Amino acid sequence: MYTRYLELSPPIPLENILHLWEQNDILILLINLDSYNVLSTEHLDRTEKEHLESLKTNYFKKRYIVSRIVLKYILKYIPGCLLKNQHISEIGTYNDEYGKVHIRNHKELHICISYTGNIASLAISKVEVGIDIELKKLISPGKVLKYLQTPALKIEDFRNELDFLTVWTLKEAYCKFSNKSMLSSLNKELDLSSVFHLSYILNNKYILSVITDTNPCALNISCLPKITLYEPTEDKNKKF
Repeated sequence: MYTRYLELSPPIPLENILHLWEQNDILILLINLDSYNVLSTEHLDRTEKEHLESLKTNYFKKRYIVSRIVLKYILKYIPGCLLKNQHISEIGTYNDEYGKVHIRNHKELHICISYTGNIASLAISKVEVGIDIELKKLISPGKVLKYLQTPALKIEDFRNELDFLTVWTLKEAYCKFSNKSMLSSLNKELDLSSVFHLSYILNNKYILSVITDTNPCALNISCLPKITLYEPTEDKNKKF
């Protein structure tokens, strides 16, 4: 199972987003959720707030708020997302029935979000894309073994634990790319003949897989620093 090893550069400033967007088809931006306290919902629209209420734990609520607000700050630098004098609160996102994220009124943008541990990975793309990121030690091969028993991916084909986890991320990325239910797709044969796929080992710690239907595809993977986000004073200590 072929993977590329990539040592990530130091975090890039938000101001670099426009340049990267002009040079690439897909941007994948990693953020550290632990850098952020529980945030205000000030910049979420009604649909986002309704989705937030459906989440059961503070962990899921926090990562939802952080990922959506940081995504909106990123989109400030994507041409056409904000008009002059508009605020990031006017960017709306929603999830379809399988969880795929969409930017309201911007069908030309393709979004995919994946989480592992304290990391959120945000893909903003000019082409259809699916991504999945996993901490190498977070998934037990024994737990996913039953999903990998397919004609295309036989057990004897795997050389080590890394191969198991790479296939797992490819399967999840493919489900997101094809916008199908995870449970209905994970135990089926994975056919990558009609798509372009890449897998990376990031800092020898994370496995990231990318699926798209565009080849060649210009792709950039970067880390973002903590972004100073506006929080109304009265909401700073809000608890869920």
